[in-house]
Amino acid sequence: MNRSLLGMALLAVGVALADAPSVHAADDPYGAQLYAAHCAQCHEPTTEARAPPRAALEKLSPTGVLRALETGPMRELGATLTSGERLAVSQHVGKAESVTADPSVNQCAAPHVASTGGWTGWSTRPDNWRFQTTRAAGLLAADVSKLRLKWAFGIPEATTLRSQPAAFDGRVFVAGPASVHSLDAKTGCTFWSVSVPSAIRSGVAIAPLGRRSLVIFGDANAHLHALDATTGEPAWDLRVDEHPAATVSSTPLYYKGKLYFGVSSFEETVSVTPGYACCTFRGSVQAVDAATGRLVWKTYTVAEEATPRKATRAGNATFGPSGAGVWTTPTLDARKSLLYVTTGDNYSDPPTGTSDAVLALSLGDGRIVWSRQLTEGDAYNGSCRLLGKPNCPDADGPDFDFGSSAMLLRLASRRVLAVGQKSGMLHALDPDQHGEILWQARAGQGGRIGGIQWGSATDGKVIYVAVSDMSFTEETATGTKPDPTRGGGMFAFRAVDGKRIWMSAPPACGDRSPCSPAQSGAVSAMPGIVFSGSYDGHFRAYDTHNGKIVFDFDTVREYKTVNGVHAKGGALDAGGPVIANGRVFVNSGYARWGGIPGNVVLAFGAD
Repeated sequence: MNRSLLGMALLAVGVALADAPSVHAADDPYGAQLYAAHCAQCHEPTTEARAPPRAALEKLSPTGVLRALETGPMRELGATLTSGERLAVSQHVGKAESVTADPSVNQCAAPHVASTGGWTGWSTRPDNWRFQTTRAAGLLAADVSKLRLKWAFGIPEATTLRSQPAAFDGRVFVAGPASVHSLDAKTGCTFWSVSVPSAIRSGVAIAPLGRRSLVIFGDANAHLHALDATTGEPAWDLRVDEHPAATVSSTPLYYKGKLYFGVSSFEETVSVTPGYACCTFRGSVQAVDAATGRLVWKTYTVAEEATPRKATRAGNATFGPSGAGVWTTPTLDARKSLLYVTTGDNYSDPPTGTSDAVLALSLGDGRIVWSRQLTEGDAYNGSCRLLGKPNCPDADGPDFDFGSSAMLLRLASRRVLAVGQKSGMLHALDPDQHGEILWQARAGQGGRIGGIQWGSATDGKVIYVAVSDMSFTEETATGTKPDPTRGGGMFAFRAVDGKRIWMSAPPACGDRSPCSPAQSGAVSAMPGIVFSGSYDGHFRAYDTHNGKIVFDFDTVREYKTVNGVHAKGGALDAGGPVIANGRVFVNSGYARWGGIPGNVVLAFGAD
């Protein structure tokens, strides 16, 4: 299916989620046939591990499965089906009863008390350190071993939580696949809950605009949304890219009235669809007026629009160049009025010089000032894992794109732009010399789900890095069961020269199955402590002086939640912990890559 056909199919989606029945029809032979023809290729054991397994899908209700097919990560596949076929598949696969949060349960009754400390975006600061000061944290390093679970909040219709919360003005804003909630940070009572029409992909960001503050997030349909932080009422909604596979996973950065973010896509995964001509999406970085949602500027990471190219080795038609999506939050350099952005791989040939790179863009107009590529020739898509590689580009790259934002440090002798890559390398670039490489340090073996995934942290002198290096029990690495013996680890490197200070080996999985010790999620730090979640379901805190684990909480259990929604913990991945005002917030549940499903937001405190 080419881009125009895909777009027409998406426009034809017509079933309203509100009208979908909550019952399932597991014995319907029509639904079973459709699932076998269109879904089993990616969701059954021994198939492409990027998709959640059938067992995780069965933990959703039919409504949840239908949402994924119509407005979520599977909307491209859903667009190839009729409305009746989507409904039949969802009823066949979804086994759970439909659940919605009762807004009357545990509503906040006491007057709201404002608080100063917060964590209002991907990081606490525009230089993306992912570091919280002692005062704003409301915790000392000595308090961390005393942390206890204060409350748990269940997210309806979820098996995977990827959206990092935001703490602001005494509240914490949390998001699931199809809902956003404003909670009291201390008690977990609810100020408001809002359903959204499309799956949320980014973390939550706050834009304080004088008397009014907005809650900002991006979704799977490439929309950027703004809600009133006090009431939850919609403020504006902007479609930021017209490509049918585009999505916003980049948590927006708010700075002086504007929002800066990147656009990525699902087209790398859509390439597995038989007959699909890959690929036409190209990533971008955008600036939007926070108050109005008006686009200020947009810069593509691939300058040339995709055109027909020579067929793949398997004989499939192709378009290119493509890809170089931006999954990450931009890093702001106020001194030079620049944004630093990390990019993904190309999806098709020819590879470009701006994939797997750090780009410096003008804050005022988005012009690319300089680019530093760190892996050349990395053109790759999901079909490269399939037999015959039908849509795989000739480059067949290692898939070493960037899922981590850069961190801007100011050392005594120079400034450093530090960034981790899926290759397993931690790079230090000179932002004042067009990204010249200062040093490189290896933290992991690397791979398509390996190396440094969602982000590191720094206190300005030491860089704290968690490693994924997730592997699978099958030799081809395409199974859905993770290898419990490989992956994970926490590292500390000197920012001045990249010398390794310590390494903390991952604890073993024991008899837990499925399990992986991989530490893919973003890490967060405060003076003396760095926090990291693991795919084994454990949430841990490390002493920054020696790497010793000083706190370890196994999140894989059932919870009595403050909102009455049944909740379970699972694997930890994507968005990292948020530290603010004596609380540490973390999501638990990640069903992709064979991880343990879950749907709970946890709040820890030492008081």
